[in-house]
Amino acid sequence: MRENGRVTSATRQPETPAAAVPPRLIATDLDGTLLRDDKSVSPRTVAALAAAEEAGVEVFFVTGRPARWMDVVSDHVHGHGLAICGNGAAVVDLHGGPGAHRFVKVRELARENALDAVWLLREAAPGTVYAVEQTYGFHQEPDYPKLHMEIPDELAPAEDLLAPDGPGAAEPVLKILAYHPTLDPDGFLTTARLALGDRANVTRSSPSALLEISGPGVSKASTLALCCAERGISHEEVVAFGDMPNDVEMLTWAGRSYAMGNAHPDVIAAASGRTVANNDDGVAVVIERMLAQRA
Repeated sequence: MRENGRVTSATRQPETPAAAVPPRLIATDLDGTLLRDDKSVSPRTVAALAAAEEAGVEVFFVTGRPARWMDVVSDHVHGHGLAICGNGAAVVDLHGGPGAHRFVKVRELARENALDAVWLLREAAPGTVYAVEQTYGFHQEPDYPKLHMEIPDELAPAEDLLAPDGPGAAEPVLKILAYHPTLDPDGFLTTARLALGDRANVTRSSPSALLEISGPGVSKASTLALCCAERGISHEEVVAFGDMPNDVEMLTWAGRSYAMGNAHPDVIAAASGRTVANNDDGVAVVIERMLAQRA
């Protein structure tokens, strides 16, 4: 299922105080949030996630990662088996395990928008190089650095990769990645947002100057809002966790939200609360306290 519509509900509206509303869903980022720096899920966190599910609170992993990188948490998706990947570009059923995941919802980046982004950002920030993330494929320009955990399927200029008859032409584009070797990461993000306007959604989750460019209106927040609406869950009933700018919209939307102790300043400003760092099991700390209050 492909979907590109904007989700206007992905903006928190002040209603009942969130602390008075029992949580029904936990939405957590992975890298820098649920995962420790060695990319492991600690035993304490595994136990907290299981306890939440046992108490009837759904857990959704909401990440910038592609589906094929979800093996690190595929054993912890419990009953529903779903995760939001690619910063909201896909909802994926992980029940099949690594390499056998099923795309439930795809919110693609139109190739025309992607090409516009490439040209406009090259003009605004000369020296930018690109990679293209698709449902199953990953392609990059020859000068794009080795930043990821895989060998690209194709090396070619972005214009060729995004052409109608380019590699993986039958697959939707989930996002493009834009890297600059010298710019400040936050400055690069601001430059890109000004240059691209409403042609695409631009964010970042890396400590380097690496931007993630998705379709207009596509974010962790907007796709999480869709998934919650399908379950009859309001934003007030959601508790969210994150650490980087790609989490800001989700943390703003959720009724309760927590910035990690290692979070970016914009994330700390957006969240309604703060927990300890990812290496200190900050997500588990909050879940344990939340469940104890329900008892």
